[in-house]
This record gives sequence, structure tokens and C-alpha cells, in this order.
Amino acid sequence: MELKYTRPFLSKLEDIFAESDFVLRYEKGSFKAGYCVLKDMKVAVVNKYYSLEGKINCLYDILRTISVDESRLSEKTKKLYLEICNQENVN
Repeated sequence: MELKYTRPFLSKLEDIFAESDFVLRYEKGSFKAGYCVLKDMKVAVVNKYYSLEGKINCLYDILRTISVDESRLSEKTKKLYLEICNQENVN
């Protein structure tokens, strides 16, 4: 899968969070990786000052490290989530 650095693609990634039990927040902070995941609270926090490309890369990385309940996802969103999870590395 090739990452697309566009607003619509960012929205698709955000939709996965919206349909899951994880909360996605954009906040200011000094995150070394650009994001922070609080797994026990199911919250992902991304640096709000990141560029579009940075936000997409962060959400992609987060989705590869968390476990999302696929039964909560729509078919379209589930397909994208499974593509992300099955990637070996970022293009």
C-alpha cells in the first residue's frame, strides 16, 4: 500500500479511530516520536503542529501498533485498517 499525503487520506485514517474505541487527539507537546499512545486509556495523542505528512505518518505508525476491534469498523474502513496492519514496512 502506498501512503497518500492528502487531506482525504488523513480523514480516512482518522475515520478508523472514530469508529474504534480509541480516541484520537491533536495536542501540543514535546513528543519525541510526534505522538504518544496511552494504551490503557485507549487514547492516541498526535502533535497538532505536525505537517499533513507528519500526521499521516504518525497515524499510520499508531495503527500498526494498536489493536482495533474490527467488528466496530465499517467495511470500507476495515479494508484500509487491514491493509495497514498487513504492511511489512512504509513505502
